[in-house]
Amino acid sequence: MLRPKIPTMPTPTGHVTPPAVVEPTAVVPGGQTPPPVPMFPASSRPVVQLTPGTVLALVGGGTAVVLVVGAVLVSMLLAVAITGVSVAVVAVVLRSLLASETKRR
Repeated sequence: MLRPKIPTMPTPTGHVTPPAVVEPTAVVPGGQTPPPVPMFPASSRPVVQLTPGTVLALVGGGTAVVLVVGAVLVSMLLAVAITGVSVAVVAVVLRSLLASETKRR
């Protein structure tokens, strides 16, 4: 019924260069020198150590952020719901006013 159309690869246009031929070269061993030992510089950043007090502070702060964001989102949802209900009530009132106006004529 519906079959996808598979695109074909476009053929190259214009000037096409042939692949370059790579010739092998002889490897001449040099003097045997030991590889240099990597020297890692001392880190200037302090190491973060978590104590039980800091863990509790982080958990408490995260919980507070989640509660505040949740309260803001719920209040925004409530505001949208109240606005929708009030617009619906206004629409019903206007409809009844317009219907009663046409009945009087």
